[in-house]
Amino acid sequence: MDMGVFIPIGNNGWLISSAAPQYMPSFELNKQVVTLAEEHGLDFALSMIKLRGFGGETGFWDHNLESFTLMSALAAVTSKIMLYASTAVLTLPPAMVARMATTIDSVAPGRFGINIVSGWQSAEYEQMGLWPGNDYFGHRYDYSGEYVQVMKELWAKGRSDFAGEFFTMTDCRMSPPPAAGSVPIVAAGQSERGMRFSAEHADYQFTMGAGVNTPTAYAPQNEKLLAATARTGRDVGAYVLFMVIAADTDEEAMARWTAYNEHADMGALAWMADQASMDTSAGDGSTAKHITLPEGAVNFNMGTLVGSYASVARMLDEAAAVPGTKGIMLTFDDFLVGLEDFGTRIQPLMACRADRVAV
Repeated sequence: MDMGVFIPIGNNGWLISSAAPQYMPSFELNKQVVTLAEEHGLDFALSMIKLRGFGGETGFWDHNLESFTLMSALAAVTSKIMLYASTAVLTLPPAMVARMATTIDSVAPGRFGINIVSGWQSAEYEQMGLWPGNDYFGHRYDYSGEYVQVMKELWAKGRSDFAGEFFTMTDCRMSPPPAAGSVPIVAAGQSERGMRFSAEHADYQFTMGAGVNTPTAYAPQNEKLLAATARTGRDVGAYVLFMVIAADTDEEAMARWTAYNEHADMGALAWMADQASMDTSAGDGSTAKHITLPEGAVNFNMGTLVGSYASVARMLDEAAAVPGTKGIMLTFDDFLVGLEDFGTRIQPLMACRADRVAV
């Protein structure tokens, strides 16, 4: 079972709370996080792309690094861990991203992949004059599908004459190719249409866990993904996101989680909810609807495992056993402390990681 880390490219990580650790993103912090993850045998690190924050008293995500630039630098200071950068497809042409990917692949051959971000927060793009209008919500996965097809043609053939609804290539050239002839693709759409996009174009589906201490609650999402891949005949596995809040005892960990919720940044949460509401086409399972559900919006309603080191290890094993799961991606309230605790106190207790040892 692959294990990875969703690195803190934005300030304050994934907790929208004044009681959570407050920090700025930096190359040094992310280097420490990724090298520590590599030291403890984690398989991959993924960085998001976020172009506008939510404000509020904590200035949540008002400070962000750029994903490809950061991962290129991290590629040069690591030797084993897989690195995924995110592209916001409305901001960069696919031929340029294909070339950027092969450049990073030359730094870390076979260790680089791309996460496709179709976009749910219009304000990120409106500020740069790049938002095509709210009709985009209805066809964003068609747009992203063409985007990926252009990149794959360039990686495989070195040229593309792709002609679609959104992109037209005219003897477009790109060389050298990536070391493996292609670059792995991750996608994150949670809706039925998003799942279909992953089944058609991606290698991994970035899935949100659900609830607190309910490690298998995301199983219905995997079932939808498996049904979609059965129709396309492609092998696409789920990378499931969980936040880990661990301590010596269940009670100590739960006290931290309670404090984060009690001090939620309501201004930032209101901004997020307002942005999500603009996608009037979003279904109940979509990212925009899921992350703003009121019962757990303080950490985007991602699956949250709260407890002792032994309790978290047991729940991660339960999550790993859900059919269709190929990996688990972790966030922490405190990344450096959390990763060290995972590597030394949680991972050794996990049956699904019995073949991995910290080095």
